[in-house]
Amino acid sequence: MRKYLIILLDIVVTIVIIYFFVSWIGVKGFLFAWVLNFTLMTSVFVFTETLKAPLQTHYFREKPWERKGKTYERLGINLFRKLLVLLGWEKLNKKDNPVEKNLKALTHLEYRTRQSELGHLIIFIIVLAFNIYVAVQFGIGESLWLLVLNILLNLYPIFLQRYNRPRLQRVIALSKRREGKEATTWEK
Repeated sequence: MRKYLIILLDIVVTIVIIYFFVSWIGVKGFLFAWVLNFTLMTSVFVFTETLKAPLQTHYFREKPWERKGKTYERLGINLFRKLLVLLGWEKLNKKDNPVEKNLKALTHLEYRTRQSELGHLIIFIIVLAFNIYVAVQFGIGESLWLLVLNILLNLYPIFLQRYNRPRLQRVIALSKRREGKEATTWEK
């Protein structure tokens, strides 16, 4: 029950904050797009950390068109990864979540890719709704910052999780074979 109260409070607080910023600065321009994305990131982080769902639906499995990450490489995922390194995100992320070379840590990291992808997907959809509203009400030019930041802060992070997860799953499967453990149905 406590978990659902936290989630409800999180949603209400997020709506109030967004309403405040819409009233104060409007829905156009870089500042609103930035504030909306980071407000939603905070809210969705609280949501996913509180819910702790197993996230084992078919959605998170690699699709045939994603094999070996070629699609994401064509879409510039390696350039995006380099950008994250240049901005220091990789260093900051590894400081908070160091990568250990044991099965438990790798399994946790693989789960975090699903959790992160879900969070960015939720934010992407909400920001896209604002983007469409602003484009219809005020014109496409007024919605460009929402679109650009949504692509950079949500769509490419989704791509990155989908690009990295199959690699992690292969490493996990190899580790389990080395340890003589049977692969779970999730990894098959």
